[in-house]
Parts: sequence; C-alpha cells; structure tokens
Amino acid sequence: MKIEEFARRIGMPVSTISKALNGYADVSAETRAHVLRAARRLGYSPNPLGRRLRQKSSDAIGFVLSPPQTGFAHPFFLNMLMGIDEGLVETGYHLIITTARSLESEVDTFKRLVEKQHVDAMIFSRTRRNDPRIAYLQKRRIPFATFGRSETGKPFPFVDIDYAAAGREGVRRLLARGHRRIALVNSPTHYMFSCYRRQGYEAALRDCGIAPDPDLYVEEDITEDGGAHGLQRLMRAASPPTAVLCGHDLMAIGVMRTLVAAGKRPGQDVAVIGSDDDPIGRYFNPALTTFSAETRRAGQRIVQLLLAAMQGTPAKALQEVWTPQLIPRASDGPA
Repeated sequence: MKIEEFARRIGMPVSTISKALNGYADVSAETRAHVLRAARRLGYSPNPLGRRLRQKSSDAIGFVLSPPQTGFAHPFFLNMLMGIDEGLVETGYHLIITTARSLESEVDTFKRLVEKQHVDAMIFSRTRRNDPRIAYLQKRRIPFATFGRSETGKPFPFVDIDYAAAGREGVRRLLARGHRRIALVNSPTHYMFSCYRRQGYEAALRDCGIAPDPDLYVEEDITEDGGAHGLQRLMRAASPPTAVLCGHDLMAIGVMRTLVAAGKRPGQDVAVIGSDDDPIGRYFNPALTTFSAETRRAGQRIVQLLLAAMQGTPAKALQEVWTPQLIPRASDGPA
C-alpha cells in the first residue's frame, strides 16, 4: 500500500501521516498514536528505501576487519562481531562487514563505505597510535566507536582492555616464580595495545630493579609463525630467556611449538604466558596461562556507546578501559 492510499483510507493528509510516522514535533501525540494504530490495522508500512533516500540514511553501521587478521573465523573478531550484532538487534540498524586487505588500503575501504553512503557510522578495532582512519572519520564528522585507544585526533567513544596491566601483571607473576630473564614477544608497537603492553612489561621490571634488556624484546606478527620466529630470535641471545610473555595466544602457541621442536618443555624449561584467551590455549599441552579479553561483551558495549554518541552524549563520557583477569593454567612454571 502506498502512502496516498493509506491517507485516503484514514482520511488524513499525506504530509500529516509522514510527519507522524517520522516523529516530527509539530504532530500531536494523539495524532501520532492514531496514525500508528491505523497503520497496524491496515498493514501499512513506509517504504524503507524511500525513507532512507529522504533522510540520507542507510540504517547501516560498518565494521572493517583490519590486517593482519582478515579472516572472520578468528575467535577474537568472531566473538566481537557476535556482540556487535547482538547489540544492534533492537536498534533498526544492520551491520555491513568488509575487510581491508592491507594497511595501505584500509582508509580507501572506509572511504568507499562512507562516501557512497553505505553506512551511517563505523566500528573498528586494532587502533593505532597514529591512526589515519580516525583522522578521516573525524574530518568527515562520521560517528564511530572503537575497540582500542589512540593518540590521534579528538576524544571518541571506545572500549579497551588495559594491556599495560596485562604486561605488568604477567611480569610480576613470572618474577614471583623466580624468573629474571623474562622476554616479551610483542605485536608491533604501532598498535596502541602493543604500546601499552610494552610499557607495563618494562615498568614491572624496573619496579623490581631489573633494567629491560633489548635482547629480550622482539616484535612479530600476531600469528603462530610470528611467535615461532620471535622465539628463534630470542634463543640466539647470549643468555636466552627462562620465561616468555606473548602479545597474543596465537603467538604463544607458536612459541611453545618451537620450544618443543627444540627439545624443551613449555611450562618447565621455559615458562610461557599469552594474552586474549584464544579458545585453543586451554586445549594445548600444557594448557596456556593467559589474560582475559571479553570481546563479545565489548562488542555489545561498543554499540551502546556508539548509539549514545549519535544521540549527542560527549565522547569523553563514552570511554571505558577494562582490567583483564589472569587465567592461570600450566604453561608458566617456576624457574
């Protein structure tokens, strides 16, 4: 049924019906209620495409999956996407998901979504210290919320994990178990979370009177191969580590597999601690000690913060940093 037919059936002007359905203030609550009751009785619903064209809205929120992980099956992103989708269920928005094949093409992906009016707002993660995505969206005044902080631009809504606390508490746990040669196989520090983890790691060492050793710090990709390569570099040091803190559980799995291949026992000869609680870690032998990252709940919360920002809440009131919890298992034995 077209709006003209609906207007004829209930005996009201088209303009009044349109204002009532779109929530204009110059239509009384009584008139709006009458129109809505009649629409339900007659089975009338507005043409969503026409409404979007009039309002220049897509009723869509975009999520760009960023390198180096561009596979939707990765548990970190899969759980976050589940949370985002759950957060959008009652909002009228739908989610558009796409991937950026490289860091260089990432901003182009954002531009395609925004400038072709495919999305009304954006959500993304893996924030960087100098983040061109944030600069672009703020320049275009496009609402967005992130999983992660940044040093770029003006305040914006985010949920983040306190990775400095993870680095600090991981080192303290290993120190308490007698380790002094503690290495960090970190993800690249152009990522903000990696920068915070390194800060926590080094601060905890200094607090105990241990100067951070550059031979015990490496940066690698957030993959099993990255962890394996990082350990190979560390074992070439004159005095190799007795414990390894890792930037992600996938990196920790690579570290442990490389230790086994070298004839060493993870958790006994070399202690290993991961991060972000990938499901595979609990089934590995030995089970991986790690830190929590509630990405599903974070996805739900990011949606709430984004919608609040779109309704005018100041960004500084929409920023949350969650403390990760240690998940002790068997991979971090004493020195």
